[in-house]
Amino acid sequence: MTVDHAPPDAAAPPERATPPQRATPAEGASPPERAIPHDGVATRSPGPVLEPVVPVTTRRGGLRSVPRWVRRTVGPLTLLVLWQVLSATGVLSPDTLASPGTVARAGAGLIGDGTLPSAMSISLQRVALGLLIGGAAGIALALLSGLSRLGEDLIDATVQMLRTVPWVGLIPLFIIWLGIGEAPKVALIALGVAFHLYLNVYAGIRGVDAQLVEAGQALGLGRWGLVRHVVLPGALPGAMTGLRYSLATAWLALVFGESVNADDGIGFLMNQAREFFRTDVIVVCLVVYAFLGLLADVAVRTLERLLLQWRPTFTGQ
Repeated sequence: MTVDHAPPDAAAPPERATPPQRATPAEGASPPERAIPHDGVATRSPGPVLEPVVPVTTRRGGLRSVPRWVRRTVGPLTLLVLWQVLSATGVLSPDTLASPGTVARAGAGLIGDGTLPSAMSISLQRVALGLLIGGAAGIALALLSGLSRLGEDLIDATVQMLRTVPWVGLIPLFIIWLGIGEAPKVALIALGVAFHLYLNVYAGIRGVDAQLVEAGQALGLGRWGLVRHVVLPGALPGAMTGLRYSLATAWLALVFGESVNADDGIGFLMNQAREFFRTDVIVVCLVVYAFLGLLADVAVRTLERLLLQWRPTFTGQ
């Protein structure tokens, strides 16, 4: 009797040996360094070459490498050279516009005999007095209107209505009301200054972030504490902008004011030169106006840098 042996179907086949898997580096990890044989000694491969980072501003060349004060003088010097060339070639006749040399000699003569310094002193006094009166009125009205809704209802509409009236057209009324002395000249300057300061200070007060006011209230600040520590500092940039506009308007109003029966000042020199067709003296007076206006603007910019150090701003690239 034979016994049939069943084939080993149920037996599992032997498992194949799988090669070990290489560990993959984690994301962001640098790959391992390979050992490179060199004369029988294993050395490490050199790492990536690092290049120094050079700022963009230092890589720019050309005009950007020239000092700023030199670049700022390019425009005026170009205009002066063009003026001299046109005068020397006869394109500009002396009756139309005097040459730069003639203007320089006229200015030196006015300075030498004391006429120009005296006129500048009188004009500066008028501008300072008008700026003081108009600035005080404009800031006071802006504070009353900006800090109080009742003040806004009583003041803002009236100021906005008067602002649309050409203030130069009020010269005849000022002459009738105040005479032909210093009062109408100062009043004209003060009027132009007050409107600019009112608009910018009022806009600065109403432009303060409401979240800053809420934060101040949460810290326990009262009404006057909010005004002192939150509202007024927030409105200061607008006030500085209004001051710059006011100074420009003050010099413009001075030109119109000194044309009204003036017997001294820069405007008086211009009117006198117009009667004798002295274009050189007229240009000297215009240059003085421009120079004084530039000095006033530089003074306001310096004041801005001192008072607004807490507010970083974009200065160009």
